Amino acid sequence: MSDIRHSLLRRDALSAAKEVLYHLDIYFSSQLQNTAVPIVDKGTIELVEEFIFHVPKDRSVQPKRMNCVQELQLLEIMCSYFQEQSKDAVRQIIFSALFSPQGNKADDNRMAMLGKLVSMAVAVCRVPILECAASWLQRSHAVYCVRLAKVLVDDYCSLVPGSVQTLQQIFSASPRFCCQFITAVTALYDLSSEDLIPPFDLLEMVVTWIFDDPRLTLITFLNTPISANLPLGCLDLTPLLGLVRWCVKSPLAYKKNLKPSLSNGHTGKLPREAVECEGADRDSQPLYSKLHLSVLQVLMMLQVHLTEKNLFGRLGLLLFEHVAQLVEELGRLVDELNPLNATKEIELSLDRLAQALQVAMAAGALLCGRDDLRSLCSRLPHNNLLQLVMSGPVQQPPHSPYQPGFYPHIHTPPLGYPPRPAAVAHPTISAHAPLPTHTAHPAHNTHPSHPSQTFLPGMTFPYRPIR
Repeated sequence: MSDIRHSLLRRDALSAAKEVLYHLDIYFSSQLQNTAVPIVDKGTIELVEEFIFHVPKDRSVQPKRMNCVQELQLLEIMCSYFQEQSKDAVRQIIFSALFSPQGNKADDNRMAMLGKLVSMAVAVCRVPILECAASWLQRSHAVYCVRLAKVLVDDYCSLVPGSVQTLQQIFSASPRFCCQFITAVTALYDLSSEDLIPPFDLLEMVVTWIFDDPRLTLITFLNTPISANLPLGCLDLTPLLGLVRWCVKSPLAYKKNLKPSLSNGHTGKLPREAVECEGADRDSQPLYSKLHLSVLQVLMMLQVHLTEKNLFGRLGLLLFEHVAQLVEELGRLVDELNPLNATKEIELSLDRLAQALQVAMAAGALLCGRDDLRSLCSRLPHNNLLQLVMSGPVQQPPHSPYQPGFYPHIHTPPLGYPPRPAAVAHPTISAHAPLPTHTAHPAHNTHPSHPSQTFLPGMTFPYRPIR
């Protein structure tokens, strides 16, 4: 490595970066011929950081900098390389060697270059780079994932009006990247403040993607071995938790941002700003309703996939701890808003929460019992639908192929209807004797006793999403 480094020091910045890429290709291609998992050693990382991200190993050496034109040329070289490299394993290991965070001062430059490369790949539809970025999003810490997502949102949803169409078109090119991107943006925009409410263009794009194909949200889960050891702090296997958070918190989060902040009743915003904010809220809520329907559909799909993987009742994709955090956030929002002024919004949020909990438990995505649910939701205001979910059992569908042993203990069989009591026959009144031409009919029970009726599983509960 020292010989390579000395030769690179004599080159200009762009030429040295190209030479490093060439060296990485030869080095890892030869490693893959002997082992399935190549090793990225310290010397390789130092070459990448010094000659591509310009963080010198020796402090006495003046770092070489590329101007904007050279940086653009390097991005084009990277795009061409990943597009032309036919072996996916080589692409993945080189992408990892270039952009895996190392926890040092080079990470800022590394993330800046990664954001520009992925943004360019979206613009020119370079699928190999998007696939590598999807793998990177899956194994990297969530802190870095949301930084990359923020770059793409700024580039395509904020800076240039109408450019979101370019980002939206990658849905058919790389669904795997879209799935990871949705997971990242739902982790980024958690609706905890006005700045963390998703932009309208982003929201509309995500809702369109999921509504057109709800299975998009399950791509990472379906293609990832459950035994794989995912790094701590990485993104969830699915964006379901973030999407449920969007649906449940959106009515209250938008209401909170429109809440008057001054004692005299004024919002503290200019009239034009207030109108724009109100218009954004009016346009966004139908999208959240549409998203809520899609999320319920995805949760119902999970029952089949979990059973096929022999994971029903054993793997909860919605962790109870994360749901508890969501309920806590919802409770804080309710406390911050005046219930008298936000009755409709509170009712809508609680209705959506109840439906999501009911379907998630029935589908095996959330593993908890009714007692856990009652304790969890005890601080929330009363809601009829939520009360029904906490008290009533979730029924197993008729002719279900799923094994009862995999059902959580919330799935208790219902009790049969009690038998109707037999009516007592009234005695014949002597003052009204029967006519001679008719024989007297014996007294009979007008309400005969029926046997105990069992629960009819065919009568499914026709729930609909709260709009």
